[in-house]
Amino acid sequence: MNIILFGPPGAGKGTQAKRLEKSRNLIQLSTGDMLRAAVKAGTEYGKKAKDVMEKGELVTDEIVINIISDRLDEADVKAAPGVIFDGFPRTVAQAEELDKMLDSKGMKLDGVVVLDVDDEALVERITGRYTCAKCGKGYHDTFEKPAREGVCDECGGTEFTRRADDNEETVRSRLSAYHAQTSPLIDYYESKGIVKKVDGMAAIDDVTRQIEEVLDSLA
Repeated sequence: MNIILFGPPGAGKGTQAKRLEKSRNLIQLSTGDMLRAAVKAGTEYGKKAKDVMEKGELVTDEIVINIISDRLDEADVKAAPGVIFDGFPRTVAQAEELDKMLDSKGMKLDGVVVLDVDDEALVERITGRYTCAKCGKGYHDTFEKPAREGVCDECGGTEFTRRADDNEETVRSRLSAYHAQTSPLIDYYESKGIVKKVDGMAAIDDVTRQIEEVLDSLA
C-alpha cells in the first residue's frame, strides 16, 4: 500500500508516519532524507543534486523524481508492503510525474491521507511548544507544563529552549504557503477519488486510529 501523507507544519505528520512504519511496516520516503543519502552515496542523480545545491539553486523535478525512482528500486523498499511519501509531490506537475514513474514500475498510489487542521488552533499548538535544553523533553505553555514550574520532569534541568521559527508570524506564513501549495494537489487527487481526510486536531492516538481505519478501508 502506497500513500501520501499531507499535513501542515506542526500537524504531527512525522509522528504519524513513524507510527505507520511500526504498525504497517511501511517505509517513509522523505524527500530531504533521500536527497542527502543520494548525495552522500554519489549516485548519478545524487551528483547532479549536489552540483545544483552547491550553486544555491533548487533541485529540479527531474532530479528528485529519479532519486525517488532509485530509492524505490532498493531491496528494503521492494520487500516492504508499501511506502509513505513525505514532502513530495509539492506541485501538480510533480504529482503527474510521480504517477508516470510509479506506473512504469507497475505501482500506484492507493490513498492520499490529509491531516485536516484548524489554523488558529495549530498556531497556538506550535507557538506554545518548548523543550528541555538538557534532555530534549517537550512541553507546552498550555497543554503540557512541567509538574514543577521551571524544572524538567525527566531530568531536573532548569533551562528550556524554543525553536526560533516557532513564532506566530513565521507559523502563519508557513501555513499560508502550505495551503496555497497543497490545495491544487488535493483537487488533483480528489479527481482520482483517493483523498481521505482525518481530524488532525484530535489527540495523537485518535489521529493514529483514524489513519489506521482509512488504511483498512483502502486495503
